[in-house]
Amino acid sequence: MKVKKTESRLSFTILGLILGSILGSIGAPALAQDYSKLGSTLTPMGAEKAGNASGTIPSWEGGLDKPVAGFNPAKGYLDPFASEKPTVTITAANMEQHKDKLAPGQMEMMKRYPTFKMNVYPSHRTAAYRPDVYKYAKEEAANIKLAAGGNGLQNLKKSTVPFPVPTEGVQVIWNHIMRDLGGSIIRESADFPVQTNGVYTLGKRKESIASAAFLSDPEPNRNFYYMSVTTAPANAAGEVILVHEPLDQVAEPRLAWQYNPGQRRVIRAPEIAYDSPGTGADGLRTNDDFNGFNGAPDRYTWKLVGKKEMYVAYNNYKMTSKDLKYSQILGQSHVNQDLVRYEPHRVWVVEANLKPGARHIYSKRVFYIDEDSWTILHADQYDSRGGLWRVREVYGVQFYNAPAFAQAGEVMYDLQARRYLVNALTNEEKPVEFGKKFAAADFSTSALRRMGR
Repeated sequence: MKVKKTESRLSFTILGLILGSILGSIGAPALAQDYSKLGSTLTPMGAEKAGNASGTIPSWEGGLDKPVAGFNPAKGYLDPFASEKPTVTITAANMEQHKDKLAPGQMEMMKRYPTFKMNVYPSHRTAAYRPDVYKYAKEEAANIKLAAGGNGLQNLKKSTVPFPVPTEGVQVIWNHIMRDLGGSIIRESADFPVQTNGVYTLGKRKESIASAAFLSDPEPNRNFYYMSVTTAPANAAGEVILVHEPLDQVAEPRLAWQYNPGQRRVIRAPEIAYDSPGTGADGLRTNDDFNGFNGAPDRYTWKLVGKKEMYVAYNNYKMTSKDLKYSQILGQSHVNQDLVRYEPHRVWVVEANLKPGARHIYSKRVFYIDEDSWTILHADQYDSRGGLWRVREVYGVQFYNAPAFAQAGEVMYDLQARRYLVNALTNEEKPVEFGKKFAAADFSTSALRRMGR
């Protein structure tokens, strides 16, 4: 049995070492044995239930799966950790002492911007989901297979965690792509491309995302349905994007349509994928940047580097506050870092390298994925010359009324343009809605036309 070597700079956990030794090649007995640990030594999502040796990462005790007392969605999410103080603040002056728990992009931000800092708080493993999410993860894991080249999933019925015990990098990415968002989510949010002088443009959209498994009548070979209506700025208002995302993208590529209010017609939009410019992003992100990463993984080779302990943006309830104005969040060179909460957590590290002959503006991407939720919380992205280009952070938060772990916002820092983009802020918008029951007809091209009008 041949075991892949991992990078020595990463501190692997005991489970990571065990997986590296017994799962170097996929074999039914080993996989069956590991799946039996789901819910015992592993969480139902496949994370290590135990904390770390130093005690800075606690054990998982079920997460935060019920609303905090006094929670009112109209007023935002109550912060159960509001009284806590940072255990350490990391800046350019002391980052070398903490570099084993930092990503290159985090360190580069501190080098370039003296005001960029990371307030690190005690760790809380709050990620939790509905019982059905856990049930299907264990029931289906042994039967789910990768499609040819890893570009899709086969034999999946209801699970949102296809590979709770991953052995390949692309499996970890599929866990991120498939992860549960409460079954469905309706979100009105604001986006801000911020220029070098701190000036920004407000964009707004209303998004509806529904897992196909959460619908009563999904079409065959569907992962999720997505509808986005632009409501600001005025010159883009009324534009609508519709996406039907396949499970097996070998059998069927992404289906996308766009409604243009000026032309008043629906057109197919195959360009809404890969590295085409994202809507309302002022050239600061690609379509597959959104939500950390989305879409087909076929243009990259995916290396599972291993697991490490890292400071990531987690339990960012402060960023959800309805008392917070967007002007208080947006700084000239970066987001107001006093509002961002970092915690030590274990993350999977996956390195994506562009395949020979494939086209994409990023030659390499390194993703840091939360072990408890399979959410990409940080990504470093490199240009064609191998230079660090863009740094992405996702402000993770447990939406305890769903329950599901999602983002309170995302940011992409462009180190070359010295600009940045913030997505998915909801502070001045209506409360996020989880769990609405949709039908496939709600995501038809007819519905797209109605939304445009």
